[in-house]
Amino acid sequence: MAVSKTHPAEAILEAVAARVTLFGENRVQEFAQKSVALGEPRLPSGEHAEFHLIGHLQSNKSGKAVELFDGIDSLDSLRMAERLNEAAAARSEKLPVLLEIKLSHEETKTGLVPKSSELAALLERLPALSALEVNGLMTVPPYDENPEAARPYFRQLRELRESLCRAHPQLNFRELSMGMSGDFAVAIEEGATVVRIGTALFGEREYPK
Repeated sequence: MAVSKTHPAEAILEAVAARVTLFGENRVQEFAQKSVALGEPRLPSGEHAEFHLIGHLQSNKSGKAVELFDGIDSLDSLRMAERLNEAAAARSEKLPVLLEIKLSHEETKTGLVPKSSELAALLERLPALSALEVNGLMTVPPYDENPEAARPYFRQLRELRESLCRAHPQLNFRELSMGMSGDFAVAIEEGATVVRIGTALFGEREYPK
């Protein structure tokens, strides 16, 4: 996944021309503005590029998110699952989602805590939310310049996936979205199926002043 947050539409179109198929964006409002310039970008093969939301989603923007994105990779509450299901059902769509898992103690991180009542309630409710297609788990470990520091978090997510597969065979957890530009090799060693690469593809982010 090419993480294109904060980068302009022109950079995304250049990546699409280079056959990048999957993009990650952090904010609904930012991507809503970009999407006007992007239109429906197609690869040289004619295939559509996909755009997923990987940042925290506010409940009042769930409807717009379903309209804009091909998937939500940061589902972090039962309430949000119900809102996304309602919005996707209204559009007669099946919305792919990943459950965001919080494995660190950082207050700035969002996500579902393993063994929490919130995660347990969501897992019990998901089979009835027919407009959602659960595809796996996502996590963001604490930042560290040493890639090896992220390994325990990646391993923990893989082990959680294995336990959830046993406990909830009716749900699909095939995807593990973990690893970024600095630690993606370690993430792959620990079982990542999706790595989120931003800086290594687009360069340093340019934040508005």
